[in-house]
Amino acid sequence: MIEPLYIFYYVATGLGVGFLAGLVGVGGGGMTVPLFTVIFTLQGMDQNNVVHLALGSSMAGMIFTTFGSMRAHYQKANVDISMAIKMTLGVLVGTFIATFFASLVQGVYLAIFFSLFMMFVAYKMFLNPTYSSNPEPHGITGNTLSGLTIGSISALVSVSGAGLTVPYLMHQNFTIKKAIGTSAAIGFPVALSGTLGYLMNGWANTDWDNFTVGYIYLPAVFIFALSSYLATGVGVRLASHMQASALKKVIGILSVILSIKMLMSVM
Repeated sequence: MIEPLYIFYYVATGLGVGFLAGLVGVGGGGMTVPLFTVIFTLQGMDQNNVVHLALGSSMAGMIFTTFGSMRAHYQKANVDISMAIKMTLGVLVGTFIATFFASLVQGVYLAIFFSLFMMFVAYKMFLNPTYSSNPEPHGITGNTLSGLTIGSISALVSVSGAGLTVPYLMHQNFTIKKAIGTSAAIGFPVALSGTLGYLMNGWANTDWDNFTVGYIYLPAVFIFALSSYLATGVGVRLASHMQASALKKVIGILSVILSIKMLMSVM
């Protein structure tokens, strides 16, 4: 049985990540992976698999956070359904294939890649406070290929891809709030495809006695998912009252903090 202290950790993680997922339109993986890595380490899990378990469990938890965020943003009319459909095919293929590669890479290298990615997200958020109008936005092919790229990177760091999708959509002449809402919708298929990939590629790691299936630790996923789903709507409501520049700074600051946290967890 899981100890009450760890249940508290997962509930607190879910509430915090769910709120921020709704606020900035992310699935929460960028926040959840380093936190899960720390908690799994405290629980005494195998150090060789702890990062993979954090990635897989985070991706599975994102199924619920991205669905809640997508639903809330759709109700606010912040989702461009046409763009979401165009990018989804590429996202599904890229995410699933990348999980095969992730299963072959040592956890420390995945952690370093994760940290560098989060630093890149922060850099993009602070480097470009505004986007000029793009006279030649991409067509179906460009959007599908962009989805393929975003999905591949998302699987390797177990994020919904908002750090890449939001800037990309803004470059396609989307407003910040429309970009966040559409990114949330695209993040849902990322979570589904990534979870299936980490489940299949980590199947040899399955331990039913410890509630582990593939690279997914079930207690963390379900406790986190329930608490995060409850908090997502609160973040969405607050986001509708915030300035675009403030939302981007939130994304940037969180990215820096979590990048450093992840490196500290594995070093």
